[in-house]
Amino acid sequence: MSGKMSSGPPRGADLFFWAFSLVVLANLGLFIVAWTGGTLGAGVTGHGWRPPPFTMGSYFALVSGDLDALWPGASPYAVYGGMVVVAALLVVPVVVAGRWLLDRRNQGVGLARRGDLASLAPAGIAARARELRPSLAGMKHLPPDETGNLLGDLSPNGPELRSSYEDVELDLMAPRAGKSTGIAIPRVLRARGAVLLTSNKSDVYAVTRAERESVGTVWTFDPQGIAHAPREMWWDILADCVTIEGARRLAGHFVASVNDDSSKKDFWISAAQNTLTALFLAAARGRASVTDLLGWLADPADRTPIDLLRDANMQAMAEQLQGTVRGAVETRDGIYETARQCVACLLDPDILAWVSPDPYLPQFRPDRHVLGRDTLYLLSKDGGGSAAGVIAGLADATLRAGVVAAERMGGRLDPPMTAVLDEAANVCRISDLPDLYSHLGSRGINVVTLLQSYRQGSRVWGEAGMDAMWGAATIKLLGAGLDDADFVEKISKLVGQHDVSTVSVSRSRDGSSRSVSYRQEHVLPADRIRALPKGTALLLATGVRPAVIKLRPWYKEPDAGRISALAKQEVAAITERATAKLGTGWS
Repeated sequence: MSGKMSSGPPRGADLFFWAFSLVVLANLGLFIVAWTGGTLGAGVTGHGWRPPPFTMGSYFALVSGDLDALWPGASPYAVYGGMVVVAALLVVPVVVAGRWLLDRRNQGVGLARRGDLASLAPAGIAARARELRPSLAGMKHLPPDETGNLLGDLSPNGPELRSSYEDVELDLMAPRAGKSTGIAIPRVLRARGAVLLTSNKSDVYAVTRAERESVGTVWTFDPQGIAHAPREMWWDILADCVTIEGARRLAGHFVASVNDDSSKKDFWISAAQNTLTALFLAAARGRASVTDLLGWLADPADRTPIDLLRDANMQAMAEQLQGTVRGAVETRDGIYETARQCVACLLDPDILAWVSPDPYLPQFRPDRHVLGRDTLYLLSKDGGGSAAGVIAGLADATLRAGVVAAERMGGRLDPPMTAVLDEAANVCRISDLPDLYSHLGSRGINVVTLLQSYRQGSRVWGEAGMDAMWGAATIKLLGAGLDDADFVEKISKLVGQHDVSTVSVSRSRDGSSRSVSYRQEHVLPADRIRALPKGTALLLATGVRPAVIKLRPWYKEPDAGRISALAKQEVAAITERATAKLGTGWS
């Protein structure tokens, strides 16, 4: 039909043309390499630079192996050697360029590259360390661990990236995504100063205890037998309660351990915190024991704490406590019952012993701990009956001691202190941790908070508190298994978008036309963020573009064999202690 439009040449013809062209070009390239290499090999062995004619006859002679017709008298080994040399000179640059292009593609369009992360790379982080730590001034070559905290390697092929000693970090990863092996354990092993670790498992303790014992004293606070460590220390829980601020902070930790959202306190929670504040203050000022305090809670009519507050010239606090005691019986009993529930873990004599004076055991002093290279392990179970309030109190006391020590040292601890708050939402609910984040880094206290999800943190510190912690964290690592769709979608938007080109080809009787259009797509869609492989993380650092990094698990490091052997010994010791305790319990 004369009006019918031609659809152009058939598809098979197009394929044949391109295939034939590729074969011709490949043969031509190989012939050029062989022609040049053979001439070079013959010339080097004393036959002069006498290239054969660049013709089809030479090509067929080369294919048939008739080298003597092309380079008379030359050794075949020399000819073939020259070909290999020329091929290598041409292939190596092509391979290097190909790998470079492949790396750029694997890194992802829109993500940070080497140049963007110069401040976190070895040279940049070493320069920053010299600015922050005066003790490094005379050292020409800095060991890597003296310069900053290891984050991992830029994916896919490096370089190594570290955070500085003024950074504070927030890490969100699902269970078994590498929090312990890739973050907590390496941080403890590589720490240059004092260490504070909280956890609800014994794995980090087992791997790191022996190594940390070689550089300083190891303090293990294990009131619930997570690692079945014997009680070899005690901490004065009332030491900082001589001031209203200290007493209120300790009361807040106990309240937070039973309140799912510290930003939402009803009447009973707030009143219980006020009452606990008064009782802690009375006990500390009156040199009473924790056992005495529990007795006051059991009997609201006991006037001893009111009298102690008055003796300490704390009239307003005494009147407030007396007003609570003299209030309506139903209200008073409700307040005291709520307060009793907050400190219920202290009713356990095994927990109480860790926070009561013991003349036969050394006392843990937070103010001394932060000045050396000692290690404090704070271990507690989750859920009801946990010692989370006590753990949070001791962790907070240690962090605040670090701030005071930093102020006395001119503003910053040197060497810096490392605080790894693993399972912080379960065992270390420091009520104002989001506020502390804003200045701990500037004091040389590197805080790493490990959570399973953003929502988990919101349940503890509230949306506003979690937003504050997110904003104050200068380093954020988002690992595998983040299933919160709304949060992951926000991260995808935060990473940004990039332009994607689309080629359209239209065919007509007059020929074909080609057009290019552009649209924007997310650099990392939400499904790709959720599907990050185990052992990798999305790095969000202040002032640089997002990047994907590979974590560095401790068991892949050069000294992993020695540390693994020590860890096996520690695990065996934990098992032995657990068996012995179980046997004692049954007997």
